[in-house]
Amino acid sequence: MRKPTHGWVRLLCGPVGLCTQTALERGGGPVDAITLLKDDHAKVKKMLTALEGTTERAVKTRQEGLAELKRELQVHEAIEEEIFYPALKQHAEAKEIVLEAYEEHDVVDTIMGEIERTPVEDERWAAKFKVMKENLEHHIEEEEGEMFKHARDIFDRGTLEELGRQMKERKDAGLAA
Repeated sequence: MRKPTHGWVRLLCGPVGLCTQTALERGGGPVDAITLLKDDHAKVKKMLTALEGTTERAVKTRQEGLAELKRELQVHEAIEEEIFYPALKQHAEAKEIVLEAYEEHDVVDTIMGEIERTPVEDERWAAKFKVMKENLEHHIEEEEGEMFKHARDIFDRGTLEELGRQMKERKDAGLAA
């Protein structure tokens, strides 16, 4: 467990101020693509819940939280769209859900742009954020259900670990940028 150092991270880590580590942060061997994506999903869900609980008066928290969420989503989308989705899309039984996932990313990106153009103290900010949160939760549910089932059926453990390695490498490069 690690202790957060600033307000936004404390908000995400809860009242006791301790965050749990993801499988990637713990280390200890290869992490497959599905585990990596599920860890990302869990982190994003926490960020969404933390931001949803803010009010118009939490200007700095909303600004910092939205910036961090956007950064996390951009890196997550990159590893999915550059590595995971193309590998999965090659298989006919997964092609439709992969194409739908690309479209869901576009919808979330569009809503994110609208939220960024809306002042955080504007009453419409929370409504726009809620719509984005619901879209993200739907997307995560579909990925962790149908899409990951297809991935487990299509790829063997070694392939999932190799995809995970590539995705982690790309993620580390994206977060460092």
